[in-house]
Amino acid sequence: MFAQVFGTRPVPLIVSIFVAISFSVVACGGGSSSNTSNSDGGEATTVSIMTQPANQTVSAGQTATFNVVATGAAPLMYQWQKNGAAISGATNASYTTPATTSADNGAKFVVVVSNSLDSVTSSAATLNIGSATAGNSNVDVVTYHYDNMRSGQNPNETVLTPSNVNSTKFGLLGSFTVDGKVDAQPLYLSNVSIPNVGSKNVLYVVTEHDTVFAFDADSVSGATTASLWKTSMLQPGETPSDDRNCGQVSPEIGITSTPVIDRTRNAIYVVAVSKTSSGGYVHRVHALNLSTGKELFGGPTTVTATYPGSGANSTNGVDTFDPKQYNERPALLEVGGTIYTTWGSHCDDAPYNSWVMAYDAGTLKQTNVLNLVPNGEDGGIWMAGAGPAADSAGNVYFIIGNGDFDTTLTTAGMPANGNCGNCFVKVSAAPKMSLLDYFTPSNTVSESNADIDFGSGGPLLLPDVTDSAGVTHHLAVGAGKDQNIYVVDRDNMGKFNASKNAIYQLITGQLPDAMDAAPIYFNNAMYIGGVVNSIKAFPIANARLATTPSSQTAKAFAYPGAMPVISASGTTNAILWAVENGTNGILHAFDATNLATEFYNSTEAPNGRDMFAPNKYITPMVTNGKVYVGTPNSVAVFGLLP
Repeated sequence: MFAQVFGTRPVPLIVSIFVAISFSVVACGGGSSSNTSNSDGGEATTVSIMTQPANQTVSAGQTATFNVVATGAAPLMYQWQKNGAAISGATNASYTTPATTSADNGAKFVVVVSNSLDSVTSSAATLNIGSATAGNSNVDVVTYHYDNMRSGQNPNETVLTPSNVNSTKFGLLGSFTVDGKVDAQPLYLSNVSIPNVGSKNVLYVVTEHDTVFAFDADSVSGATTASLWKTSMLQPGETPSDDRNCGQVSPEIGITSTPVIDRTRNAIYVVAVSKTSSGGYVHRVHALNLSTGKELFGGPTTVTATYPGSGANSTNGVDTFDPKQYNERPALLEVGGTIYTTWGSHCDDAPYNSWVMAYDAGTLKQTNVLNLVPNGEDGGIWMAGAGPAADSAGNVYFIIGNGDFDTTLTTAGMPANGNCGNCFVKVSAAPKMSLLDYFTPSNTVSESNADIDFGSGGPLLLPDVTDSAGVTHHLAVGAGKDQNIYVVDRDNMGKFNASKNAIYQLITGQLPDAMDAAPIYFNNAMYIGGVVNSIKAFPIANARLATTPSSQTAKAFAYPGAMPVISASGTTNAILWAVENGTNGILHAFDATNLATEFYNSTEAPNGRDMFAPNKYITPMVTNGKVYVGTPNSVAVFGLLP
């Protein structure tokens, strides 16, 4: 459901579901082109690089570190190359050069990642020898939580370290002023060619006033209003949607979800809602040129959909998508040239149910529609703004809010009437999206009736993990309002069992209240916050999460809890960042290896130097020596003080 996204917490209404959707690429003959079966009956996966090595700029005499994040059946093997030649001993996911010289300028580094099934070569990262200042990094942030597994980690941050993130050296540099609330995570691209300006590092920001902004990320100074370009998503005579007497998103609704960037197509994809002069509501999918903000591919495309069913807003066996009943709250996802959108309800106002829509990234034409509660009601998808996740095989995972679930099952264990509210679902896109697998709690009906959403939080896909017997497991983590942490096997999710939760691992007693955020991953540990809860780190060993945390913050984050991210240089200099929302916004920086240690919070600076306005459900974004935080009318920018 979409309730409780903004504003005060509502009276309980219904329950949620953790959904995993599979979009497989079909090879000739109808088989999957990405997976094979292992001897244990599980799915052995080929190698996929989730985070490519990034260009590095250092001064002569310094070292440079290159990192890669890859998934696939264990064990993964790494071999780094410099200018096409293998580097002796460089066989880990991270490689640090010896002290550099001017002769290293322009050197190209790639890594070959392999397992028993195949090998993949990364894109090339360039080593630049020059002035190692913030602004020279080429780390792009193109999607929510950095990657499609929604890891929440940036392992390529070389500027911000535990030694300089303190109130003496680090603080608020200024803000980029915009025309409405910033509820989506900002995105970032390096070295974008801007007509008549040149190459710039660009921060992309969207607002609830239906505007997309592109800022020179290195230009912030005080309240900065100048932008490289800005584009309104409104058509003539339109305004942003009003809040329709609901405080979840208020006073206006425009662009709520985090966009996604496809640099190969030179496009940023955005979903926006507006109100027409006649009082109607319309959602559109836009693709904008990264350099100019101009519409691409003949867009925008108006969102419409129908699906066979007798559920909410149906007539004669057909469900129809009513735009006034929905908001695109979860972040957008791009997989294999397709943009996926998932839809939450507006303020839990019936009638609504559970829509997923797919669009071709090159044409903006709608290619697939799926309704996961086609013969029932509710099942909105919101996840506090987190995004659907995707694995290397093209499977997509997300958690559905409270809604109808059919406890009568088919012989295959699937809901007999097709309703999978409050489920963790796996769906295939080949030849079209359909439900393959799912998990929902044993008490799913009572949870939905009491508005105890499983889908109040978003999913995390863990990298492949190996148990003590050498068996590889493909796991995902999710949590919602019922105070449980669910670890599911993506190859056998558990379905529905009225007597028990038949899942891979269940952790209880660690969430004192709801989970209105998403867990994250770094260096063999899962991190999770929650409402009125500390942020906690759970180490992973032998393919199991620890049932008690190895460390936790002294600070407990009040409603709506923390949505953390981690920056690091490889596995070193790891900092966990989180925003606290209260009378003022507060940015916190903790030692990711020991959360009891706090390096910085923005109340420590004298004379209110680092104060900024609060905004609910905001995820900080860290890259290239800066931390970006959305506010009600700006993006606050933190970094090393001049």
